[in-house]
Amino acid sequence: MKIYIIAGEASGDLHGSNLMKEIYRKSPDAEIRFWGGDLMQRVGGTLVKHYRELAFMGFLEVLVNLRTILKNIKYCKADIENFNPDAIVFIDYPGFNMRIAKWAKQRKWRTHYYISPQIWAWKENRISAIKRDVDKMYVILPFEKDFYENKHDFPVEFVGHPLIDAIHGRPKTDVAKFRQDHNLSQLPIVALLPGSRKQEITKMLSTMLEAVADLDKYQFVIAGAPGQDRSFYETFLRSDHVAFVENRTYELLDIADAALVTSGTATLETALYKVPQVVCYKGSWASYQIAKRVVTLKYISLVNLIMDRPIVTELIQQECNPSRIKKELIKLFDVSLRDAMLSDYQQLETKLGGIGASETVATFIISDLISKTA
Repeated sequence: MKIYIIAGEASGDLHGSNLMKEIYRKSPDAEIRFWGGDLMQRVGGTLVKHYRELAFMGFLEVLVNLRTILKNIKYCKADIENFNPDAIVFIDYPGFNMRIAKWAKQRKWRTHYYISPQIWAWKENRISAIKRDVDKMYVILPFEKDFYENKHDFPVEFVGHPLIDAIHGRPKTDVAKFRQDHNLSQLPIVALLPGSRKQEITKMLSTMLEAVADLDKYQFVIAGAPGQDRSFYETFLRSDHVAFVENRTYELLDIADAALVTSGTATLETALYKVPQVVCYKGSWASYQIAKRVVTLKYISLVNLIMDRPIVTELIQQECNPSRIKKELIKLFDVSLRDAMLSDYQQLETKLGGIGASETVATFIISDLISKTA
């Protein structure tokens, strides 16, 4: 059984690694070749290209790097042809993956999509390509099943959210040891999660640190993103009350009292760890102007989107400034606000379903391949 997996970002690497574990558990002789990251590489298989070579953020950034993207697409197609898999599994990363899916479907490879493109946010017209090019779609947000099946008459499987597996499978963090290992004070810990891509981190972390510069009642800790070197963060570490941890984000969230989080999967991770948060996002002026004209969502954080109401404060573009961030962060330590947010987090987790997303998807993929070869 030969499976080709394409994940183009840090979150895809996480979910891809857990999916690979389940595939190998059910089919130890499986051959897996993949685009992903360190987590997938630790599981096994063969890494073709690391996601840090692929991740470009924003409309203009994609345009500027279009030649590199097209070169990667060409390389990917050639590699798939050479490997000749029984199935291709796409994990999120739609701009790249949908192009490969179209090409792959024309050549009769089985196509499985895990973590749907967010066409409910923008580019809803992609549904026609999905219907044409995707054999099996596995969705992880509860409202996506209704969106696909009732609005677009396309059957999908709601498998629950894989973050629940990733988080519930981890041991509790030893708070005292974590503080000692990273020379942290006994002050309340505020996690700073500025994103995973360099251009995103540079913009967001600079704004976050300016906001907290004079807040000496808290211990701030920057969560280093997978795939980014420590040296990149060194220029930001200029204050005694700001520390840095590398590849320890979940342990940090496990002991954090509050967090400033750049919008994305990290907002959901923070909620599942029951950490009160402020969501921050600031893109380039041009990218933002384009985005607000094509994205039709009421919210930018997964927390608010899933609950369909404002659970966490979102500071976007002009509102994402040091003064406002500071004000909203201080509010997170108000007891009544914290209690209300934590109660909402519990409802959120219930909506996302229970554990077992990775195992469920692995079962679907393997069963599909067996049925097609029987």
